[in-house]
Amino acid sequence: MQYETVIGLEVHLQLATRSKIFSGSPTAFGAEPNTQASAVDLAMPGMLPVLNEQAVRFAVMFGLGIGAEIGRRSVFDRKNYFYPDLPKGYQISQFADPIVGRGTFEIQLEDGSTREIGITRAHLEEDAGKSLHEDFHGQSGIDLNRAGTPLLEIVTEPDLRSAEEAVAYLKALHSLVTYLEISDGNMAEGSMRCDINISLRPKGSETLGTRAEIKNVNSFRFVEKAIQHEIERQSDILEDGGKVVQETRLYDADRNETRPMRSKEVANDYRYFPEPDLLPVVLDEAFIEDLRATLPELPREKRERFVSQYGLGEYDAGVLAASRALANYFEAVASDAGDAKIAANWVQVELLGRLNRDEKDIEDCPVPAAHLAQLIQRILDDSISGKIAKQVFESMWNGEGDADTIIAAKGLKQVSDSGELEAMVDGVIADNPGQVEQYRAADEGKRKKLVGFFVGQVMKVSRGQANPQMVNKLLAEKLG
Repeated sequence: MQYETVIGLEVHLQLATRSKIFSGSPTAFGAEPNTQASAVDLAMPGMLPVLNEQAVRFAVMFGLGIGAEIGRRSVFDRKNYFYPDLPKGYQISQFADPIVGRGTFEIQLEDGSTREIGITRAHLEEDAGKSLHEDFHGQSGIDLNRAGTPLLEIVTEPDLRSAEEAVAYLKALHSLVTYLEISDGNMAEGSMRCDINISLRPKGSETLGTRAEIKNVNSFRFVEKAIQHEIERQSDILEDGGKVVQETRLYDADRNETRPMRSKEVANDYRYFPEPDLLPVVLDEAFIEDLRATLPELPREKRERFVSQYGLGEYDAGVLAASRALANYFEAVASDAGDAKIAANWVQVELLGRLNRDEKDIEDCPVPAAHLAQLIQRILDDSISGKIAKQVFESMWNGEGDADTIIAAKGLKQVSDSGELEAMVDGVIADNPGQVEQYRAADEGKRKKLVGFFVGQVMKVSRGQANPQMVNKLLAEKLG
């Protein structure tokens, strides 16, 4: 039987506030355990939560960014469960009245097609602490630094149908929240964590299958692998006539498998009730409109502008607009170089390729935008060929200076003097009479292949510095 995959995602996004959602404790990553936990975070008797206004602002900005309903009145609730890393015995979250309601989110797939994914809600909540097992023999340590860190939980409808779509959604979401600067989206540090709800159903059926939830997956690659493994696991169970059990599972990256953690809780298990220590959050139109006015140009708008303003294809525009820092870099290069399409090609192929190989982000790029623009200008004014430009780029990457400095220091300027090139071409033709005769006896199709030999010989004589367009023109005249 053929099955259809149904996926919904819950993303826990750490908001970029300097202090926690209900206390003044700092939220910096990497501090010594339990050095960033106040009496409020530790749930000491008599301690009361005070809502962080910046967390509210960031949540509303997200809602405006996806065109979602903004909850004019939202309420905090107590979500009751008992783990050692949750000192109060409950988590302050939102349930019936979240701050962000329904919206839609567009994703772009690798083939250039787009899909609209429904957003069910996005609500504010506090993070729990962390249990540490590695350094304790037969015991667990508790680090409460993360306890109370502000989170925005973003929940999709079950609209995703493959691992590819899930990863595309997460990348698009990462792009949006970093554009808005409401989170750094650093998955390695836990700033963006993903729970995957996944089920299978017979193709053509409208009834959802029994779902399993995979908790806290923290990289795009692991999300893809976890979904692929879970599809295979559930498919095997169903094909053998069994039933999938509703449960929470953990993805083990070392073994590339999911394994059970606990039976899946439902809302009743958490015994939600309104948080008595916090008033409802009531937003007026002026507050919302003030935030709307601060929104930057968002990824979708930037992508559409890159297509219309620079004449880029949808795919290229999507790649360059995915990161705010990369988009700014590209526009700086295009502006200085004077040719947006060549700039787009160099940024995507050479620059991004090298960043990926060296595992660097665009923020850590050693080649300033002005230097790359200067390199492109030297290609456009025929100072260097495209092949030599790659050598110059390598030298720029290694910190040897800007393009003009490197070209002058290494004597890489392209030979475009017609007299000098003509002498080179004449010499190559004189030294290869056999190939000349073969060329002149060949038909048009073969001549195109044979001319490459002569071009290669001229490039060899010129040490790769001959202007290829002029070489081809001179060869056509003299061999013809």
